[in-house]
Amino acid sequence: MNQHNQKLYNDFVSNLQTYEKIKDIAFKAVRDIIAENHIYITAMEARVKDPKSLAGKLELKGEKYHSINDITDLVGMRVITFYTDEVDKIAALVEKTFNVDWGDSVDKRQIQKSDSFGYLSLHYICSIPESMYYDPEHPEINKIRFEIQMRTALQHVWSTVNHDTGYKSAIEIPRQYRREMARLAGLVELADEQFNRIIRDITDYRRRVSELAANGDFSALELNGDSFKEYMKIKPFEDLNKRIASINRAELVEFNPGPYLQVFMTLGLKTLADIEAMKAEYSDDAYRLAVYQIGGTDLDILSESIGVQNLCIVKILKNGDGITGLKQFFNIINGERKSNESSAKRTYRNALEIGLIKEE
Repeated sequence: MNQHNQKLYNDFVSNLQTYEKIKDIAFKAVRDIIAENHIYITAMEARVKDPKSLAGKLELKGEKYHSINDITDLVGMRVITFYTDEVDKIAALVEKTFNVDWGDSVDKRQIQKSDSFGYLSLHYICSIPESMYYDPEHPEINKIRFEIQMRTALQHVWSTVNHDTGYKSAIEIPRQYRREMARLAGLVELADEQFNRIIRDITDYRRRVSELAANGDFSALELNGDSFKEYMKIKPFEDLNKRIASINRAELVEFNPGPYLQVFMTLGLKTLADIEAMKAEYSDDAYRLAVYQIGGTDLDILSESIGVQNLCIVKILKNGDGITGLKQFFNIINGERKSNESSAKRTYRNALEIGLIKEE
């Protein structure tokens, strides 16, 4: 080790206690703001750089640093979240808590080229503000910078795998393997985006449902014209409709849900919770029936009534109401017409053929 690097190394070792103090203060502060804001994370860790690791770093690029304080990762912290939105939330809290050196901080999510995939993470270079902690005998605690990495669990997995395969050997990785790694990075990024989208959709659905039922209990909401109208605004059958539409990659078109209020009441449903229970119990069977009905056709336009219609059909059949119950159902949703009886018989036969019910 040359004289310059040796001095940097000695400066670091002589101040190890200070680095440990900074680590403890910063770790507690981040842990507390995450807990206070009810953010659920998968992991959080902090460390002071191992002296052997620093020695290796100085051997490779010690000439870059004029003083030991130019090295920003001597104290490092990593926060791993489940979703990308949570990375941004934690970043905003970190900005309010510490002094952030924007010149040396890096958002690798933004600098990634549009046609490439790889390491994604948010790195903030911070220092502890005097308002958080100040010791007049150790003013360096407020001057020494440290790094906070924020990333999702999938980004962390990718980073770890890529680091182990790409950086721990002096042997150049052949292009074919680097290309395969880049393709996998694209899949990881896509999965991250999809998980984030799904959790947003779930959160939005829960918010809308909570607005509909202030106490969060559908059983408290009597099934009537007003509650049914508000209930339909949250599109409660959307997931089943999309699942059925995927059979033929069909387009879904809107329908008038009005007649189904009478259907539900005829079936003995009294609260919105009863409809939710019907969905939970019969969605798979409603999908099976749809597969049999349209799977062998080229039908590519479906009414959004398909989901609730099949749910009602399954419930009628499971109740043992047979063709008579189906005919009554079709009379309600279609108006009374001669074709309803043939529709009831055909539907009943379809249910028999897929084993949904047994011959009476």
